[in-house]
Amino acid sequence: MKLQFIGATHEVTGSCHYLETGGTHILVDYGMEQGVNVFENCPLPVEESMIDYVFLTHAHIDHSGLLPLLCAKGFQGKIYTTEATADLCSIMLRDCAHIQMQETEWKNRKAKRTSGMEILEPLYTMEDAEAAISRLVPCPYETMITVCDNVEIRFTDVGHLLGSASIEVWAKEGDVTKKFVFSGDIGNDNLPLMKNPKTTAEADYVIMESTYGERLHATERPDFVGELSKILQETFDRGGNVVIPSFAVGRTQEMLYFLRIIKEQKLVKNHPDFPVYVDSPLAVEATGIFSRNDKKCFNEAAVELVNQGINPISFKGLQLSITSEESKAINFDEEPKVILSASGMCDAGRIRHHLKHNLWRPECTILFVGYQSIGTPGRALMEGATEMRLFGETVDVRAQIRGLAGMSGHADKNGLLRWVHGFEKKPARVFVVHGEDSSTMAFANCLHDEHGFRSYAPYSGTVFDPVTDTFLYEAGPIPVKKKGKAPTISGVYARLVAAGQRLLEIIKRSDGLANKDMSKFADQINAICDKWSQK
Repeated sequence: MKLQFIGATHEVTGSCHYLETGGTHILVDYGMEQGVNVFENCPLPVEESMIDYVFLTHAHIDHSGLLPLLCAKGFQGKIYTTEATADLCSIMLRDCAHIQMQETEWKNRKAKRTSGMEILEPLYTMEDAEAAISRLVPCPYETMITVCDNVEIRFTDVGHLLGSASIEVWAKEGDVTKKFVFSGDIGNDNLPLMKNPKTTAEADYVIMESTYGERLHATERPDFVGELSKILQETFDRGGNVVIPSFAVGRTQEMLYFLRIIKEQKLVKNHPDFPVYVDSPLAVEATGIFSRNDKKCFNEAAVELVNQGINPISFKGLQLSITSEESKAINFDEEPKVILSASGMCDAGRIRHHLKHNLWRPECTILFVGYQSIGTPGRALMEGATEMRLFGETVDVRAQIRGLAGMSGHADKNGLLRWVHGFEKKPARVFVVHGEDSSTMAFANCLHDEHGFRSYAPYSGTVFDPVTDTFLYEAGPIPVKKKGKAPTISGVYARLVAAGQRLLEIIKRSDGLANKDMSKFADQINAICDKWSQK
């Protein structure tokens, strides 16, 4: 049995952990890195074609975004996740593939105008995203699921996002069974739509996040409706727009919840019918999925509204923008308005067009309502950037840059402590991951020094043996070096290489077949080789 840490170690994004038990190879999450990559991640310890299962905590791209790449490189297994997460991934992975292909196309058009630039291939394609979606296995909360003879799992709602979960994993090897709990991202208490995080009673080993491991939210819950109303009032009175870079899944729906209350209670004077645009096809689809999963995932207050026939995230004046023509038209309308658009960190998507049209206008407000990773444009704006490069132009920052303090889907330090103290007996070890370097170390030290846990903050590449409770390898930090141009590899060629790796793994697993079957298999392979060696 072996546990290896791959991604989101001393970093916030790119979550990925590897578990091997009884010859079964498992990944827990396979996320994309966003923002600045501070430390090098080790490669997967086995070929992608050897991975049997993926257990997915939730749909956010920093946890799910590389699943299509896994499929492109030969993964043929199943991806177990909650029902709502499967619904969200069906749109989010397609959207991510679309962005990969769109940005690569834009860069290649630029390359044609610039001598010496190489033609690029997207990280993965829509076909790869469809392959990942086809492998999703939707699972209900609080239900024991037998994955194979030596692995069982159960999903528990942790209130971070629609469908988000911690995952209990019972792993058996020989006569030994160890129980792991992977926290995923733990939600903040009293979110407008989501339930509060649920705890788990027991575990041998816990792998938990630490995004806010050294921060505390306000003691009293902020008055988000009141603060947002004030920002809208001031901006509309100046004749400006309120542009909200918002994560399409989760944060957009929470903002719609607040805006519905503001409109219902007429809290913005002299602008009672102000329009609200959701300018993101992904956000529009996600809002529909939220509405369909309301009874399963919403908290009591939101469900009560649903029972009264009130949609908690819809209201008069809400306009959903799907096409690029509809998106462009928003900025030609001079009426003060709210524009909700992705991405939440301003590093891709339609929000960059809205920044181009509104950043230079002093009457407008850019309102951040979510975490901004180091190295993202959103973080730069929050830290006082005076200009921003958008579509080849430098745009001066004259708009008001604001943030809704305490607006977080992540538990703070106290919330993380409440979750880990939910175990009735202290786990053998708590591995602290998914936080910036200082946050990870601070929270691991807090667990050990103040709360008596055996805590450890692993770096990527660390390998642990749960059976003997020992480290097989303790990796250290390897800072990312500035890379030169990577060689360009055709996506089709990469697919061919992945197919070859898969074939090799099948051959390795064929030992023990009847001689007649192995001989037939060998003949078929040789026939293919003979055919293609002549081309």
